[in-house]
Amino acid sequence: MLQKRLEGNWNNAQEAIVLAGGLGTRLREAVPDLPKCMAPVAEKPFLYYVITRLRQQGVQKFIFSLGYKHEAIEAWLQQAFPLLTYKVCVEATPLGTGGAIRLALQEAEGENVLAVNGDSFFAFDLNAVQQTHIASKAVCTLALKQMQHFDRYGVVTLNEAGTITSFKEKQFYETGLINAGTYLINKAAFLQKPFPKKFSFENDFLEKAVAEGGLSGTTGDGYFIDIGIPQDYLRAQSDFAQKPFTLTKIDKSWTLFLDRDGVINEEKDGSYIFHTGEFVFYPGVPEAIGKFTRYFKHVVIVTNQRGIGKGLMDEKALHAIHQLLSDEVKKNNGHIPAIYYATAVNSTDFFRKPNPGMALEAVKDFPDIDLSRSIMVGNNSSDMKFGRSAGMHTVFLTTTNEPMPLPDFDIDLQLPGLTTLAELLP
Repeated sequence: MLQKRLEGNWNNAQEAIVLAGGLGTRLREAVPDLPKCMAPVAEKPFLYYVITRLRQQGVQKFIFSLGYKHEAIEAWLQQAFPLLTYKVCVEATPLGTGGAIRLALQEAEGENVLAVNGDSFFAFDLNAVQQTHIASKAVCTLALKQMQHFDRYGVVTLNEAGTITSFKEKQFYETGLINAGTYLINKAAFLQKPFPKKFSFENDFLEKAVAEGGLSGTTGDGYFIDIGIPQDYLRAQSDFAQKPFTLTKIDKSWTLFLDRDGVINEEKDGSYIFHTGEFVFYPGVPEAIGKFTRYFKHVVIVTNQRGIGKGLMDEKALHAIHQLLSDEVKKNNGHIPAIYYATAVNSTDFFRKPNPGMALEAVKDFPDIDLSRSIMVGNNSSDMKFGRSAGMHTVFLTTTNEPMPLPDFDIDLQLPGLTTLAELLP
């Protein structure tokens, strides 16, 4: 069994600029008096989905480039993402997409910085973009979306080496690659270029950089939507709506993530479980995990253990507790391949729930885990937010807390305990 202590930065960390200063002129009829990125989609501002997707790809630091009604966005960020590490750049006057990116890049810390639009969503593969960008030594690498039967976008062409060779005008195309508004930019190379204060990233940088051979691209077929026009904004309402979830979907391609205290074992109110003598299973839980092992591909434990970070707990004692847990599960024909424990005292640490770092680390260790086909089971709101931030389904147990009001955006299913979940499996 793998036991892994996690704290600090994820080793594949990325920094992202989110361009969220648009006026939303074409959406005014559907969404008056709001920045475009704040347009409500399935009960959440559209920006919520952009941020969540980026965090699922390992983005830890954000720079929000704001303009129109920036106060509304800043107030929402403080309320919706209190643990997010981010900075804000506000344009006193509109600088164009290029000027906004250049201003935000001056606040960036990394060598290569991601830039995305706050009013469009693309399920791209950040790891593939990073690999292409580094291998090609490009000034900028674009994530390109494969499309069919469209006339709203121009087409991007690539050569066999993955270098962008042209940007073609908007017209009807049967098929082609479009610029999905997702860029990985070499900060130093971009900032040394002599641009005016206000300029277009697309027209004044990308189109001119083609001739220099400084642009590369990666292609993908992930979900894409731009809510800039009313019909696509309306389509987003159904696309992002929370879909009904039933346990009948479960098969051996799914993964189960479990919190520990208050889920597997009794919590020690206001303190920590310091040694094996204090670790007490809830009745029937080892047998339940044995059943889960037959139904799921992996059963993984993810637990916050701040007591280690505070120096109040002995790590060897923690490992002994986890070994006891594993041994008892084995006696009931179950298997736990890994236990991840976050030790940071700082709540903004990427690995500490509700932040998604432990889930991404599990995917790195077990590449066959599909987080969209995974369930997080926990007994508090941070577990539910962790599950949602990682793209999982969620089950809330009322073992230690009052039932949540339903419908709740972060909860798919609410049960009295882990044994009930086992009983409900078909």
